[in-house]
Amino acid sequence: MGTVVTFDLYDDDAASKELEPILREAIDVLHEADDVFSTYQADSPISRLRRGEITLEQCPTLVHDVFALCEDARTITHGWFDPWSLPGGVDPTGYVKGWAAQRSLDVLRRSGIRGALVNAAGDTASFGGPLPGAPFRIGIVDPAQTQNLACVVESPGAVATSGTYERGGHLIDPHTGRPTSRAASATVTGIDLGLADALATAIAVAGRAALPLVETLDDFEALIIDFDGDFEMTSGFHAAPAPTKAVR
Repeated sequence: MGTVVTFDLYDDDAASKELEPILREAIDVLHEADDVFSTYQADSPISRLRRGEITLEQCPTLVHDVFALCEDARTITHGWFDPWSLPGGVDPTGYVKGWAAQRSLDVLRRSGIRGALVNAAGDTASFGGPLPGAPFRIGIVDPAQTQNLACVVESPGAVATSGTYERGGHLIDPHTGRPTSRAASATVTGIDLGLADALATAIAVAGRAALPLVETLDDFEALIIDFDGDFEMTSGFHAAPAPTKAVR
């Protein structure tokens, strides 16, 4: 997947050795996803599928599972998220990163700890919180001044942000095949990071026109920051003002 994933675990006995096998399993989930879906690995099933060396039927079950989820996301977003329309062949990376982090978090749930946060290159899946009764609070970067935060949100379980302010014009409009971004950044909160990640990608490409699509979904909300710095959000999105101190 070509990215870094970190774990933050919170409990009264965080040093317990009982966590070690579960933590290893959670890491293995991420390695498995990378082995299957990384387009940076020439011999991964997804790379071989893109080159036409194998058929979908010859791919591991995980590929079929993820493609089904991507198809659902394509339908939900009216085609604004479409891994089959990308240059070079099908690329489900926009779903896989969040999906893999969510699966890894689901392993950590079995540990019985108070809270855990899996951070996949800034997109987060979490349960519980750093303190009893305190949810995780996630800062949303100001795309115009990336050393600052635009706002802070309480995580309902997943927070994903997409934009071009860090990686440049990597977002592709599925309808034209050209690099396009109609929002400086798009953030989606919800209960599943795989879908939140796909929705954030779709909204960053489509802009404000995609917000009504999220309004129809239970358990998901969205925020757009326009290139002029204006905010627009779905009716259930709640954001707190950002602290004045810059991001370090």
